[in-house]
Amino acid sequence: MLVLVVNCGSSSIKYQVREVAPAGEEPEAYTSSMPAINENVNLARATAGVESGEVITQGLIENIGTSEVQNHTQALEILARRLEEELGGRTIDAAGHRVVHGGERFSAPVLVNNEIIRAIERLAPLAPLHNPAHALGLRAIQKTWPGMPQVCVFDTAFHRTMPEKAWRYAIPDDWYEMHGMRRYGFHGTSHDYVTGKACEFLGIPREQFNAVVAHLGNGASATAIRQGRSYDTSMGYTPLAGLVMGTRSGDLDPSVVTAMLERNPGMSANDLNRVLNNESGLRGICGDSDMRAVEQRAENGHERAQRALEMAAYRLAKYIGGYHVAVGGAQALIFTAGIGEHSPMFRAMVCDQLGALGIDLDPALNEHPQGDVARISSENSAIEVLVVSTDEERAIAEATAALVWERVKN
Repeated sequence: MLVLVVNCGSSSIKYQVREVAPAGEEPEAYTSSMPAINENVNLARATAGVESGEVITQGLIENIGTSEVQNHTQALEILARRLEEELGGRTIDAAGHRVVHGGERFSAPVLVNNEIIRAIERLAPLAPLHNPAHALGLRAIQKTWPGMPQVCVFDTAFHRTMPEKAWRYAIPDDWYEMHGMRRYGFHGTSHDYVTGKACEFLGIPREQFNAVVAHLGNGASATAIRQGRSYDTSMGYTPLAGLVMGTRSGDLDPSVVTAMLERNPGMSANDLNRVLNNESGLRGICGDSDMRAVEQRAENGHERAQRALEMAAYRLAKYIGGYHVAVGGAQALIFTAGIGEHSPMFRAMVCDQLGALGIDLDPALNEHPQGDVARISSENSAIEVLVVSTDEERAIAEATAALVWERVKN
């Protein structure tokens, strides 16, 4: 089966086409005229018998909303022509979408129908920069490829297993009841995927696995994994909370927000949102949001760059320590995503602060991790430290194929 994985943003569409088949089998006969339905299937269970093979093609369509590409429908028409040339006559069988916010409704991937699209639109207040674009992409594919099954995989779904004591905020009850203000968590597809890969590598049944996962990219989050499921996570109502990120502040005293509004009468909520999401984090501390540039500047003696690294590493180390307690003793610490996979310096800065947990890195292994799952801790380390390559597109492709085959079998 050829699965088109798409990530529809407000002004761009990132896409990838992957070959997916049942584990150890040739692809089954498939008909694209099957009706779309809403059917929850747990991601880990659904993809257990599915293998994603090679990436056939991938790319990016930009400038949506301009005279160049007027809307998402036109962007998908451009993509259809592009794929017709690149796939050599083969046709797409299904589309899998990354959707940022599933709210409290969606706890697993779902096959799409019109009601599902409307539900994603209704969740727009929780992710105003993302969910409206996802809905536009879903409708555009309906128009460009009528009858093609579509599956949504939600960033928030993996964290629906958090207990209420972890996701509830200590705010008036009607703020939650009326406005949905609670911790949702994000990067769930990545946290789920690398947890499974770590379990396989260590030979630990998932339901017996306790760990802390650090997904470190321009956006960053830490998740406490207890018995193989999300128990707590650093991002909250939005992706702004938690760790120091490339341009996001992470945790701060809410009174900072009210004080800035009081002291700057001309400042609006939108202004504050822009500053905290786009002008803070590493950029706010040292003027640069790219970790590679920040590390290089720190090595060259730039004090603010060094301070930015120290603040980011300290914040993450605190979360790891807290989550070690939350899961009842972590068996592994997992680094993933761009920074987590490619920055030996930052991994070392974090782990050097975790001696109280018995964590000890092997400097040579940390400098050059080998393979998609690599152990970088020493033989003396009380907790395994792993670098695991995330692959959200693969996870989405496999979840999409699993749901489609599930429907065909039924």
